[in-house]
This record gives sequence, structure tokens and C-alpha cells, in this order.
Amino acid sequence: MDRIAITGGARLEGEIPISGAKNSAIKLMAASLLTEEPLRLTNMPRLADTRFLGRLLQRLGAEVIESDGIDGAETLLTTREIVSGFAPYDLVRQMRASFNVLGPLLARNGQAKVSLPGGCTIGARPVDLHLKALEALGAKIDLHEGYVYAQAPRGLTGGEVDFPFVSVGATEHTLLAAVLAQGVTVMRNAACEPEITDLADCLNKMGAKVTGAGTPTITIEGVSRLSGASHAVLPDRIETGTYALAAAMAGGEVRLTRTRSDFIQALIDKMVEAGVEVTSHNDGLTVKRNGGRLKAVELTTDPYPGFATDLQAQFMALMTLADGESVIRETIFEN
Repeated sequence: MDRIAITGGARLEGEIPISGAKNSAIKLMAASLLTEEPLRLTNMPRLADTRFLGRLLQRLGAEVIESDGIDGAETLLTTREIVSGFAPYDLVRQMRASFNVLGPLLARNGQAKVSLPGGCTIGARPVDLHLKALEALGAKIDLHEGYVYAQAPRGLTGGEVDFPFVSVGATEHTLLAAVLAQGVTVMRNAACEPEITDLADCLNKMGAKVTGAGTPTITIEGVSRLSGASHAVLPDRIETGTYALAAAMAGGEVRLTRTRSDFIQALIDKMVEAGVEVTSHNDGLTVKRNGGRLKAVELTTDPYPGFATDLQAQFMALMTLADGESVIRETIFEN
């Protein structure tokens, strides 16, 4: 698509069902490498990222079947055996999160060769925390010509993982590796995002023993094998927040369904402060603005449950309509 033409000036009215969360779905797909049995994921988003990861998983040995069920789009992933432990750059570069296949490959297969994901335009996003966590679980890590060579021929072992700062990706990656490690793993200063809890819930359905997900301390008691399971991907809080802000910008009344308002409470608080009417209900929320002037507010992005960095650009656009001076402070990414 070369361009998008937008004719403005219309109020937004109606109901929008929210999709499954991309940031959760791609880590849940990676979890399919941990078992030879089928993993059925429902409420799946259909996006380029999930298709890219599906191709990588197929290269590693997974069978990936997409379909439409009564619970919406679903994906069935079955990895009866790992046919390759190699994730090349041409696939990993298309999506950073595909780097997270390293932990499951190492946990189940004892070795892996995975490309480093490369740079990122929003700022430095190094994977050193991921690698240090895997080393804490007994993995031998070597870096050579842009690839991570990881080995644990006798399997991973439980260990203490203390993150110097909160990292969602490193927390998820450690979870994916530690569930098959021998012994107990304790993560401290872990990320608390809903996507972490969603991954832990799915892994527990598969037979893992994870406690504390959603808190800064997560404990994983390793098991020898995992089984198949069926799991519904949680609703996408960034999509929820983006549509909520669109309704606030254009005015009107929009009902967002199949989602949870508590996932974006920090955003709702700021929207209400700015003069937007937000009402929560059982299956989502309703956003209403009927021509009233918006007030400028200040906010700072923070790790969950703070204001999400992925919503600050949209909120900045909203604040261009507000009376007064608003200030947004970004603390997650430098660019």
C-alpha cells in the first residue's frame, strides 16, 4: 500500500471487537517448540508478524495450521520433533521477537544457532539480558558473526536470574527456557505485563509449574516434559488503547468489546483527566466525547502498570487538540 487517503471531520460511532494481543501470540507460538503434542491457540490475530514466525517455526519442525473456529481465528501448532536448531538472519530480522525461539530450542533440543535480531529504530534493544539469563540456567553461549551458538547437552538447570532493569522480552524468554530446566528457577525484577501472565497461564496448562507471574518475582519449578493444550490469546491492550484514543480525538461514541479496561487503566486515568468520558463494562469499555474541549495533561511512560510506551505517540496526537501545554516524558526507549 503506497498511500492512505483520509477524509476527516466525522464523528466515530459504533462497536469494535478487539483482536488477540500480538505481543502475547508470538511468544505463545514459540511455546509450541517445547512439546511434541499440539498447541491450539484461539483468538489469534492475523498479522504479518504471526505469519513470519509461523514460517520460522515450520523451518524448525513445526506444523502450523490456521483456521477459523467458533472462537475466532485459531492456529494449531504441532512440533513432533525439532528438525533444525538453526534460525537464520533472513527470517529473524523480519521480527525481533522471533529471537525468542532460542530458549525453547535450547530447552528441548540441547543446542541452537539463532541469528541476533539486529537494530531497532526506537532505540537500543540489546539481547544481553536474554543471554545472561540462559547462562544462569547453565547454557554455554558463544557469539560469532552475528549468530548466537547455544549449548546445553545435559539440559538446562534451574538458577537465580536477577534482572538489572525490567525487560518484557527477557522475562518471557527466561520463562520459555526455564520450564524444562532441572530444578527451580527464580526471576527477580521480572516484568509484570499481562502478556507475561498470559504466557505463564498457557505454559501451566501444558504442565509447567510457574507461580508469581504478574509480580516482580516469578518462580519456575522445572518439569521433564510438557503436553499439548488449548489457550485463548488475551485481548490486545495496545489496540484497545489506540481505538479508545481515536474516539477521543474524533469525538462520538465507540464501544470496544472483547477486551479489558483494567489492562489500560493508566491510559483511562489520563483520558478522563483530559475530559474524555470512559465507562467500563463486562466485556470492554465505551469512550465518548461530544464536542467538549480537551484539557492538557502531563504523563510519563513506565513499565506496566504504568502508561505504556506503545500508546504515547497516539496520546501525543490527542494532546494537539487540548487547551494548554501538555508534557510527555518517555522513559522506556531513547528514540
